[in-house]
Amino acid sequence: MDITDLLIAWLVTASSLLLITQLPLGVEIDSTPKAFISAGVLGIVAALVRPILGLVFAIPNLLTFNLLSGAFTFVATIVTFGLAAYLVSGFRLKAGVWSAVIGALALSFVSNLIYNFI
Repeated sequence: MDITDLLIAWLVTASSLLLITQLPLGVEIDSTPKAFISAGVLGIVAALVRPILGLVFAIPNLLTFNLLSGAFTFVATIVTFGLAAYLVSGFRLKAGVWSAVIGALALSFVSNLIYNFI
């Protein structure tokens, strides 16, 4: 991944965060700069936490012959989203875990829409 791809991913994630804060999902971000900081923290947390969670879920994945790998990936996404919200002041989840679940789904959906558009 080169720097251009990284910048595009950062812009798409920040834009997606700004869009989902306009929906009644319980995800709040104070300002546009906070959205860009949150997108950066989300990327860093994902890069650090997902491999660790991948190791944690390796045995259940093996036991289920990878049938539940999508569910484990979704749980990792929720944990990443919630942890990023915890680390960035000005990025809040009003309904706690439920906002993290719905916010992670919405972020994935909106980001994919934007990527398909560009």
